[in-house]
Amino acid sequence: MSDVPYTLELKDIKKSFGDVDVIHGIDLAIEEGKFVVFVGPSGCGKSTLLRLIAGLDDPSSGGIFLKGNRVNEVPASERGLSMVFQSYALYPHMSVRANLSFGLENIRMPREQIKRRVDDAAKLLQIDQLLERRPGQLSGGQRQRVAIGRAIVREPVIFLFDEPLSNLDAELRLQMRVEISNLHATLGNTMIYVTHDQIEAMTMADRIVVLRGGNIEQVGKPLDLYNNPANKFVAGFIGAPQMNFMAGSLNGQTLILDNGITREVPVSEPGNGSAVTLGIRPEAIEVSLKGEGDEQIKVQNFEQLGSVTYIYGTFNNGESLTVQLAQQIPLQRGQMIGVTLRTNDFHIFGGEEEISLPMDR
Repeated sequence: MSDVPYTLELKDIKKSFGDVDVIHGIDLAIEEGKFVVFVGPSGCGKSTLLRLIAGLDDPSSGGIFLKGNRVNEVPASERGLSMVFQSYALYPHMSVRANLSFGLENIRMPREQIKRRVDDAAKLLQIDQLLERRPGQLSGGQRQRVAIGRAIVREPVIFLFDEPLSNLDAELRLQMRVEISNLHATLGNTMIYVTHDQIEAMTMADRIVVLRGGNIEQVGKPLDLYNNPANKFVAGFIGAPQMNFMAGSLNGQTLILDNGITREVPVSEPGNGSAVTLGIRPEAIEVSLKGEGDEQIKVQNFEQLGSVTYIYGTFNNGESLTVQLAQQIPLQRGQMIGVTLRTNDFHIFGGEEEISLPMDR
């Protein structure tokens, strides 16, 4: 075993359904007490991976280790994990108290201990006044708290969350994000959270695992992935609004973009005229209403939210550009404005895998 106190280790995990390979040999170690988010587009394998950890599905090959012990053959009910589902999965004919205590009663836990755990969880989640109600009498946020409470009372080694907020409206999603983060800070348990929403990943995670096509693309702290994406896919998936991408070529240290912009860039290994893609975040672009800068774009649309302005424009070659400004400016659709791209914020991706090229910053 490693000297690092890993709660969970996945070693060369593969999963196939018939002839379809879904998980392609994943290796991952999760440290004790971390909040880890699996994020990626639909069909990337994140929920399948969570079900393998939970024991709801069996891996085709590879090992799953909890606290250093292989648990591939251990039933889900005996792994010491608790799962919160997207659909809440509450018993509609039972009271909140009965929903919280049902799992503990099934393992014949003493009544006094069950009552203590249920009361403690209800108080922590601020649903202690709802214990005698049934799920049909609760709001969506209250039902989600009950589902989380049912996980808490089991006092698991790891909490597993499978897109638990996707059924909630935007305001309630924000509130529940904060509450789950506070819950993690209070309990200190390891938590694994699956979502397709990169904002949830950025705001909640200690570590993010970005998945695509059954493979891990990158693992790291939220800001590390934001500032230093391993490839174009991660760069485009992490961040809202999405990173801008512009086609071009790299000759030596000269970047020549198809939209007419040419710039010297501090790449560690000069190019030989090969095709590359420039990536730049919307907030790393300066705007001139007088048309000054690297190039001009035509304003197609804009959103003014008070504290921030989003501009959606196009270059002469048809490439789109999104700009984010932390200020209010007068704009009209169809007007031409100048844009300047900050070189220090460039990300250049090249090769068949579109990996991030090293830069001497």
